Amino acid sequence: MQQLEIQKKSPIYINVHDGHHFRDFCRVLYKYFNLYLPLYQEELILVCIGTDRATGDSLGPLIGYKLKDFNHTNIHVYGTLEKPVHAKNLAETISYIKFRHPHALIISIDACLGSAENVGCVAIGEGAIKPGAGVKKDLPAVGDLHIIGIVNLKSPTMNMSVIQTTRLSLVMKMADLISSGIRHCSCLYTYKKKL
Repeated sequence: MQQLEIQKKSPIYINVHDGHHFRDFCRVLYKYFNLYLPLYQEELILVCIGTDRATGDSLGPLIGYKLKDFNHTNIHVYGTLEKPVHAKNLAETISYIKFRHPHALIISIDACLGSAENVGCVAIGEGAIKPGAGVKKDLPAVGDLHIIGIVNLKSPTMNMSVIQTTRLSLVMKMADLISSGIRHCSCLYTYKKKL
């Protein structure tokens, strides 16, 4: 498969408290769909990383749960509340995805901690993410694109307790935005391809 050289840009941040967050999120995601999906045989893999055992780390599984029954033939979801993708099974899941879907576009979705000005933002960007970096875990990188939700402040010493005490309301607002945005953009992309 011929690879197109694309100059990677910094992630785009969308604040979920902004009145135009859905429109802004969909504009960015739809541009990436148009740019990348034709290069990957129109197949999309969503790797929703995290666990429901910690509020701040539940963003990925919540999105997977919301999208698991999305009846779209070329979209596959890995990581739900029932079957999460987390530190213990991430490498195995990546290997399985690469075997089962060798030419698919992979979007990794995860929560992270960040600076005060970015808490409450969803970032969409190009390239892989390294899950677990905020809690000093050495896990494999995953994704051609990534969507991350900055759920709380990064702490120099207490990141695990920060993850445990993150507000569920913020995580749910991000999960609603990301899952509904993915549904909207994938339906729009499919519809426009048929024209």
